[in-house]
Amino acid sequence: QQLGRSLSIRAVDAGSCNGCELEIHALDNAVYNLERFGIRFVASPRHADVLLVTGPVSCNMREALERTYQATPDPKWVIAVGDCAADGGLFKNSTVVIGGVAEVIPVDLHLRGCPPTPLQLLEGLLALLQTQSQTQNQTQNQNQNQNQNQNQT
Repeated sequence: QQLGRSLSIRAVDAGSCNGCELEIHALDNAVYNLERFGIRFVASPRHADVLLVTGPVSCNMREALERTYQATPDPKWVIAVGDCAADGGLFKNSTVVIGGVAEVIPVDLHLRGCPPTPLQLLEGLLALLQTQSQTQNQTQNQNQNQNQNQNQT
């Protein structure tokens, strides 16, 4: 999977207490200024590279989360934000909760915390961008080497 040098994020609340959402919204304030890194939030999963999912997945949100995942074009990444998104957190034994996000859709990165701080969220997003940039560079180098080898034969 390869992404560009920017990220478009669709945030999905799968049944949280809104603690994680408050920290996510703080990323747009003047202190963290998320857009200076080329990271922005979008309203539609069709325009997103990343799904940022919070909360344990409630029974009522399972289908919506699956549809959102399916509507997001490839390549896509899923980040589970907070302890509840990782394993259900405080709500894991509830009869209305399925569990963590990974029980419904594949998760690429877990950002633990109750809630994780905006700085932890930003570091996770930047690490994702960095990893993708390195992967993209390695792929380009491999393709160039293959082309050079083919030209020499």
